[in-house]
Formats: sequence, structure tokens, C-alpha cells
Amino acid sequence: MNKSKWFLLSQHTLPQHFLSRVMGLLTNCKIKVVKNYCINKFIKKYQVNMQEAQYESSVEYQSFNDFFTRKLKVGARSIISDDNTIICPVDGSISQLGQIVDGQLIQAKGFNFTAQNLLGGEQSLAEKFQHGLFATLYLSPKDYHCIHMPYDGRLKKMLYIPGKLFSVNQLTAANVPNLFARNERVVCIFDTAFGEMAIVLVGAFFVASIHTTWAGKITPGIKRQITEVTYDQQPIFLKKGELLGHFELGSTVIILLPANVAQFDQQFVQQEVIKMGQAMLNLLLP
Repeated sequence: MNKSKWFLLSQHTLPQHFLSRVMGLLTNCKIKVVKNYCINKFIKKYQVNMQEAQYESSVEYQSFNDFFTRKLKVGARSIISDDNTIICPVDGSISQLGQIVDGQLIQAKGFNFTAQNLLGGEQSLAEKFQHGLFATLYLSPKDYHCIHMPYDGRLKKMLYIPGKLFSVNQLTAANVPNLFARNERVVCIFDTAFGEMAIVLVGAFFVASIHTTWAGKITPGIKRQITEVTYDQQPIFLKKGELLGHFELGSTVIILLPANVAQFDQQFVQQEVIKMGQAMLNLLLP
């Protein structure tokens, strides 16, 4: 059995949640010699660009997790301010993007999954994105792991959806059916000038937790059941480029838009590496 098959087998047999929570404890270790060693090894292994980080030295971080959720220097990313532009919310790479056809999103060649399953089984919510657009954005270990608002919007509701914690990469995307609709995730629904926008933060193996700026730590959930929070009586408005949340050890963000409101920016589509703040979609003018 080759290495890839062993890796895929381990995804189904290892205690995903237990090991991920143990990793969460380890990454919060504040013993200087331990955390400095881990940070420096990680920087070297993944060629992390520390010149753009607010703090460039490992000694300036209280823990590995503090380093992993590091902030960037002011001006390290430029945000397209044009009102007709939806920006990329993260650093990373494009896993898949396209149109939602018959409620289906592309996961990988030969694998699709449904918007309804991704959004926790809510058919009425999924229908709002029928024939709309989706973008699946992958954050690699070396990337900046904060998530920013793609466009001005008011938070309507948030769903915590429990699930598995499969690793998220090209190998699992091509071999684990319904990967993103099976993993633990947080769904954020925003009202915008062009209609509702869904931002889905997908957990993965060794992702210790997912945080949002308005609710703090969301995962791991205390109760292993779908939990919905509405914000009609608690107005939360985020402007384009504002911090939305972060991963503790990274994963994937999926954006869903309604039909006939935007088209992908051609420069974005053609790039292998994407940066937060660049043009991702251009709104269709009435």
C-alpha cells in the first residue's frame, strides 16, 4: 500500500476530534523553549514569509497558536475599495470555483456536493444560491490565517454544524465524497447590497478551533448538534476588508453568492496564489 492510500485510510480510522483537541492544547503551550522551537521549525519547513508579519521573530509570540494566527504589518495587503468589487477574503489558493448548477458545487473531478448539505440541510437557504456562484479557497500551512469580509454586509445568522475532521487538501478532495459537507463548519449568512452572501468556514484535521470576531471561539461546539444563532436584534455590520475571524490551524473558506449578481474577475481566476484584498468578483451593474 502506497503512502497516499495509507494517508486516506488513516483519515477514516484515527480519532479525528480527539487528536485535533490534543493538538489545540499543544499549540497553546507557552513554554518558551518549546514554542520557539516549534515556530522556527514550522517557518523553515513551510517557508513562511515573516517579513510581512507584525512580529517577525518567534520570541515575540506567546505560543505557537499566537504565531499561527499572526497579524500582518499595516499596509501588507491592499484592499480594492471599488464598490463594484467583491474582494478575496483570505490568502491561499483556489481549490474550485464556478456556478452552482442544480444545487451542486464542484469538489474535485468526479466529486460534487450540494449547497443544501453544506448549509446544514436548509433547503430554503440553499435555494437562495441556486444558479449562483461559489468559490472554494484553500489556506495552506504557510498562509496568513485570518479571514476578512469580502463585501459590506450585516450578519443575519450563524450556524454551527458538527461533523468529521478530515484533512482538507487535493488528495482528500479527490477521494473523500462530500468532504466539505461532512466536516465540522461554521456558516455565516450576511445581507448585502446584492442579496444574501454565505461564508462557510470549514474545519479540518488538527484545526483546533474556528473563531469569529462577534462570537469568539465557535468550535469545538459544546453540543454536537446544529446550532443556529440569529442576529436580528443584535445588529452586526462588517465593512469590506474588516476582520471576520480566524482558524487555529487552517483549512478552507467557501463563498456562495446569488445568481446574476457578479462575475469572477479574470485576473483572479488565472492566479495560482491568491491574496486577501484583491479583486475576486465584479458586480454586474443594473
